[in-house]
Amino acid sequence: MPSPATQKPVLISGAGLASLLLAQSLLRASIPFLLFERDTSLSFRAQGYRLRLSAEGLDAIESALGPTKFQTFWNACGKTGGGGLRPLNAITGEDIGNPPPSKPVDPEQKGKPMELGSRDGKVVGIARGEMRKLFYSGCEKYVRWSHHVTGYQLTPSGVRAVFADGSQSEEGSLLVGGEGVYSKVAKQVSQGKLKTYDTGARGIHGQAPTTAFKGLGEGVWRVVDDTRPNGKVFIITNVRPGDVEDPNLDFGWTMGGQPGVVRAPNDDYAIIGKPAADIAKDLTKDWHPRFQPLFEQMKESEAAFWKITCSTPEGVPEWENEARVTVIGDAVHSMTPAGGVGANTAVRDAALLGRLLAEAGGWREGLTEAYEREMRGYASEAVRGSFGMAKAQFGIVIDENSPTV
Repeated sequence: MPSPATQKPVLISGAGLASLLLAQSLLRASIPFLLFERDTSLSFRAQGYRLRLSAEGLDAIESALGPTKFQTFWNACGKTGGGGLRPLNAITGEDIGNPPPSKPVDPEQKGKPMELGSRDGKVVGIARGEMRKLFYSGCEKYVRWSHHVTGYQLTPSGVRAVFADGSQSEEGSLLVGGEGVYSKVAKQVSQGKLKTYDTGARGIHGQAPTTAFKGLGEGVWRVVDDTRPNGKVFIITNVRPGDVEDPNLDFGWTMGGQPGVVRAPNDDYAIIGKPAADIAKDLTKDWHPRFQPLFEQMKESEAAFWKITCSTPEGVPEWENEARVTVIGDAVHSMTPAGGVGANTAVRDAALLGRLLAEAGGWREGLTEAYEREMRGYASEAVRGSFGMAKAQFGIVIDENSPTV
């Protein structure tokens, strides 16, 4: 087995959650790596939302970080009681239970939460930006900012990343494409079989001081407005009681709307700030007073639009394996926010690939094939489940004629 000093580095494209967690795993195993990111710094796209971590996601993060770093991560997470996801009527402010959309509310089910499950009887969550900072810590000197990977070039004994300006990286033992739904590496390695569809549904992320959430109380909440003539709109948020009295802290909420409900000016979803905040306020102006502080007190500069995308609903497709190149996270399985499984599946990818590399002491023949075989199983199940829930919640439909991103 070659020593770290003589090993070619693992090349990683993109500095998202899965890529950075993989980097942490490699750092812990003393396997050299280089990470390339098109943005200029970690703060370039700071807007985001709070992620709910499943039991599987937490297990993956713990296995990748190891006990000491995981404890730091765990301490940064919020732990919310309240029993699970509780749906509320946006107009009346009442609990509405979890019956199928076409059926009336069973009085015995009214107000019962949808179980989410994390650890210690709590729903565990963390802001995406905070999670990214924690995964970045310790990897700083191995990250190359302002490097936009647009493909790769195989060599007789490795692989090189190709950048937008035509230059190439140093030779690596493996290239891992983790640059999200627009991944050029994913398109190249799968010969176009990996596709990400634009569902037409859109959303807005927002933040407000924790005191604005007092009317909700502790819990994970889904506030639903199905009275609009052009389609349903809702927000999801969680409220931790220990922080709700501190006006210096913020909680986030994530808004989603059926296709055509949320529209950015000029269809430009890179716009952030007041335009997004104004649309969120307009969509919720008739909501119950219980929810109004979330929008009246929102930090307008933190508002951001987002597109809701989804990979092929049937699951992760098969492609001819390339021993020196593979993909992780949204690059291989983009999911709707329904069910909250996207980020949890991405960190499972990072933990799995990191474990295989650590056990082998670096790249070896057959490693990417083993990773892809196992990843396809859990990721395909997650994509199918996420799409099924989104079809019911968002009213989206994907077929071979749907637009791709």
